[in-house]
Amino acid sequence: MATLSRNPRSKAWSSETGVTLVELIIVITILAILAGAAVPVARFQVKRTKERELRRDLWEMRDAIDKYKDVADKGLIQTKADSNNYPPDLQTLVDGVEIQTKKMRFLRAIPTDPMTKSTDWGLRSNQDDADSTSFGGQDVFDVYSKSDGTALDGTKYNTW
Repeated sequence: MATLSRNPRSKAWSSETGVTLVELIIVITILAILAGAAVPVARFQVKRTKERELRRDLWEMRDAIDKYKDVADKGLIQTKADSNNYPPDLQTLVDGVEIQTKKMRFLRAIPTDPMTKSTDWGLRSNQDDADSTSFGGQDVFDVYSKSDGTALDGTKYNTW
């Protein structure tokens, strides 16, 4: 039966084990490289999530504007003659309008723009140019983000 040597000079049969400083530095370096690679992926994912939220919010508000117009076109809502049956502002979609004896709301709340962290959206009236950044004030025909940021696909958020 062989016994392990306790002689510190005999390294071949020594029972002492451990991690050297070089091994520890190599492991820490590998972990740092992996963590460094994960940061851009996480940022990309956060930006993509905000873009999805922005698209959903724009779709929700545009759908509410269209529903308001449909109800107004049917003559159930009295609107100004120059409004082309579009809502006067976004708050009207939240507050709702009286239709016969019921109140009809088109939005629960004005969404917060995920890019600007504000409920202050850019508005366009029916009389404005398609790429106008100034609101004519007649009615709300379209909404857009006031963010000057660039999306992952290279387009500007305020052109969505």
